[in-house]
Amino acid sequence: MVSPDARHLHKPAGPEADQASLAGLSALSDRAPLPHAVAWRAVAMCAAATARMLWKRVIHLPAGHVGTRIRFADGTTAPVYRETVSDRGLAQAPCALVVEFRLRAVRGRGHALFRWESLLNTPLFVGFPGFVSKLWLAHDERGRYRGIYEWDGSFRADYYARALWRVLALVSVPGSIHYLVLPGLHRNELVTGSRELGRTTADEASWWLPVGVS
Repeated sequence: MVSPDARHLHKPAGPEADQASLAGLSALSDRAPLPHAVAWRAVAMCAAATARMLWKRVIHLPAGHVGTRIRFADGTTAPVYRETVSDRGLAQAPCALVVEFRLRAVRGRGHALFRWESLLNTPLFVGFPGFVSKLWLAHDERGRYRGIYEWDGSFRADYYARALWRVLALVSVPGSIHYLVLPGLHRNELVTGSRELGRTTADEASWWLPVGVS
């Protein structure tokens, strides 16, 4: 696997990154996906690592956050339907990662089928270096799914998101895949708003920004 490295990273342009920068965070977002060969090799190595983690029973599905509904600054809401946590310990360089996408040709009961089937996708992310936890969010009022992660290392999170892009592209509406990495921010700080992020009025660029939970 080609290791995530600061030499391959730059601060992105765009409204999401602008908002995060105003909050004192140097965000990474929507960089080009990894080359196909690099991405699929990374995914294959992740699956192998996940198998070892499952054998050691260091992956857990706690129920404490399941059912929590998260409101976002763009006016949408989505409930948490699953949480995945690893036993790797506290992140030394914590960052929050938010990913969104919209599935192709999934309507009605198809969403429930996807939520059930998505558990099988666990090997696609748990084994990536730096994974700490993930909240799986069901589709919002616009049909978009989100994942809210905690990662150890912003470069690692960015690398994962760019590899994941290749997987999501197989099943997602073109142009609907987006991600934002927020260095120095724990996942729970983002979700609960315990750290002020300069919340803004509702607009498309604030799809990643939670403003409340219920």
